[in-house]
Amino acid sequence: MRFDVITLFPEFFTSPLSQGLMGKALAKEIATVIYTNPRNFTMDKHQRVDDEPYGGGVGMVLKPEPIFSAVESLPQLKPREIILLTPQGERLTQAHFHTWTNYQQLVLICGAYEGFDERIRYLVDREISLGDFVLTSGEIPALTIINGVLRLLPGTVGKAASLISESFSELLLEYPQYTRPPEFRGWPVPEILRSGNHQAIAEWRTAQQQQRTQERRPDLLGMEGLPARLPQFPVG
Repeated sequence: MRFDVITLFPEFFTSPLSQGLMGKALAKEIATVIYTNPRNFTMDKHQRVDDEPYGGGVGMVLKPEPIFSAVESLPQLKPREIILLTPQGERLTQAHFHTWTNYQQLVLICGAYEGFDERIRYLVDREISLGDFVLTSGEIPALTIINGVLRLLPGTVGKAASLISESFSELLLEYPQYTRPPEFRGWPVPEILRSGNHQAIAEWRTAQQQQRTQERRPDLLGMEGLPARLPQFPVG
């Protein structure tokens, strides 16, 4: 899989994508990340990618020409999707990551400054936001998408089964996890997890997922056939 990042700050990605599972996956060429700087497609000696907004206002706006030229310079792998990172986009979910694993190429356009020329929207297939807040630039959302998709690609995570029961994989939050010691500062590991009864453990974990989702993310309930409310279950 190929990630093409349209960014004014390619060095932003250097350290995060060289560490841990991401670094190992890219070293194994499970995916590639290519950076394209719109400054390389400007026509003036100052390599200006932004300008003052028509009608006045605070801040500078990204010009359309360098962005269009940067995207149009890329090879096209099918299927692909061109994504604009913007607070006005649809909210990013785990379902997006799973969908994008079926693509050969994702083109991620990172916004900057006060915003971007509205005509850039004609270039993209989808607009994505991390949530109802504003960041300094689109590099953080782009890195999030690369991380979220790359970890789902075969070969990135050592035990693929660990991806199945994690939070949001079934619109439920993940169940509580414990490891040694069996008791820490008065907080014991639930006895059922040390019982060796795998059926009972599975039922306990499902119950904990349902209860935790109801308590923390009730907005997820009622989706995909889940009941609007779920019964309470004991923690121990």
